[in-house]
Amino acid sequence: MTLPLIGTAVAAWFLWTGNYTTTDLVMFVVMYFVHMGGITIGFHRYLSHKAFKTSPAFQAVMMVTGSMGAQGPLMFWVTTHRRHHRFSDREGDPHSPNLHGWSLKARLRGLWYAHMPWMLSDETSKWSVFAPDVLRDRRLMWYHRTYPAWVLTGLLIPAVVGFAVEQTPMSLLTGLVFGGFARIFVANQAAWCVGSVCHAIGGRPFDNKDRSANNWPVAAFTFGEGLQNNHHAFPGSYRHGVTWWEPDLSGWLLFGLGKAGVVWDLREPDKATIERKRAMKQAA
Repeated sequence: MTLPLIGTAVAAWFLWTGNYTTTDLVMFVVMYFVHMGGITIGFHRYLSHKAFKTSPAFQAVMMVTGSMGAQGPLMFWVTTHRRHHRFSDREGDPHSPNLHGWSLKARLRGLWYAHMPWMLSDETSKWSVFAPDVLRDRRLMWYHRTYPAWVLTGLLIPAVVGFAVEQTPMSLLTGLVFGGFARIFVANQAAWCVGSVCHAIGGRPFDNKDRSANNWPVAAFTFGEGLQNNHHAFPGSYRHGVTWWEPDLSGWLLFGLGKAGVVWDLREPDKATIERKRAMKQAA
């Protein structure tokens, strides 16, 4: 995260001094949507949970855009996430904020660890245990091996577009800074709040035997991922919002893609299942 952090500081300086263009801001927003969509729809709901099916062409779009998110190669992402679900907020969870004690200091330490430092751990999730299905898929493993190229592509696209539109050498740099490095930093800080903040702060309509919580501000910035309590109650569902008014942009996009025939066999719980699960919490 060193380069994205430096890039974000440079972006802040450019904003302060007025050294940016509308194209830079547009590319930041566009690349943020591409980044977050690739991670939430591709790496998470499709690859980790098999919440829907799609064609090889759209699978390619998801794997490339997910890799552009610079959160690690897809096997790292999938195995870590599946292990998180298997051991949610218990020993074995790779990024729980709730395993460090319950004093204020311990809870803050846990939040910080779950947000970023866990990625520096030597602990790994065994591929053959947590993702044998992905390991057997030659096409998916090709995207895993070519991960660095897609991260680089995600940095070059906003730089090239910025230069093509503005036609100045400076626009090449500002495009890289805003749509590349700053976008990675901001989007990933939001995404990592899912594993930290959303296992500590928020509503819990379902009893999942863990500390997963629905946090609407995080959900808004992560396209529905912040609805963690809902997600842990129904991990195989393509949508994280169990009601229409919960902020779940990725779920809404998948619904539309389903209507368009781009994806199919979208899994979701029926109303009776949702209400039965909700009643279990109320009865506890």
